[in-house]
Amino acid sequence: MAVLPQVKKNMQFYQGLYSLLKVLKGIAVSQYQILEKKIKSFDKFSYVVENFLEGIDVKEVKHPFVKAVNENKAVVAITSDTGLLGGLNMQVVSLAFDELESKNDILIIIGERGKLYAQERGLSYKGFPGITEERRLDLALTLRDYLLERVINEEVGRVVVIYPKALSLMLQKIEKYTPLPYGDLAENKGHLINLEEFIQESSLDSIVEYLVYLWMGKTLYEILGFARLAELAARFIHLEESSQKLEDLQKGLKLKYHKLRHELTDKSMRELFAARVIYSK
Repeated sequence: MAVLPQVKKNMQFYQGLYSLLKVLKGIAVSQYQILEKKIKSFDKFSYVVENFLEGIDVKEVKHPFVKAVNENKAVVAITSDTGLLGGLNMQVVSLAFDELESKNDILIIIGERGKLYAQERGLSYKGFPGITEERRLDLALTLRDYLLERVINEEVGRVVVIYPKALSLMLQKIEKYTPLPYGDLAENKGHLINLEEFIQESSLDSIVEYLVYLWMGKTLYEILGFARLAELAARFIHLEESSQKLEDLQKGLKLKYHKLRHELTDKSMRELFAARVIYSK
């Protein structure tokens, strides 16, 4: 029976493919865990800068990084180029499009997939390349400089960033974050720094501008990392789903293989029995 060898060959092929997917899943998990640790490595920097800014009375700071000069927005949509985050990409750009309330708002898109969605809607935008781990820092700093220039020039008063975030390896969601104006984020926790106790070589506005400049670069770098984590998580989920489908297929092939073997055995036994009956006459 020609079917039986073919079924066995298919079983061997799918078993090899299943083993390959298992290796790829392990690599995806490892990459996810490594990047997750890297993102958490800036906690100390955040603590120092944010603690200082929280100790300043933001009411005394007259700077566009702290107080919005207008309600125009720079809306940043971070999308993935992997092809595995189609649903999340659509949610990101849909939320970004909804944020565009004024003709003066600026749309910024990270990633080629998001650009395609904007082109389909006929929307103008400022585009940046997709995220790669090798270029993540350069992308974060370039994006920071572009956004801060828009704020300094009073083209926009607010910056809104929308991106996919992996809460875990198996769970992702869309995050909306407004890093600027920083004054909306600042919380004075009861203890303000007495600046008269310090010798200031620069004005308070200049100090705050530089700290927010540093903080913004760090924040965007982390956000791009979170979006990259979502890509890796989506890759793992895709591999996991493919592995499950292969496993189900393997079970079906095994049942088919054993059924065919039993049928072949039964047929051989019937033919042997019939031959014995004929020869015994």
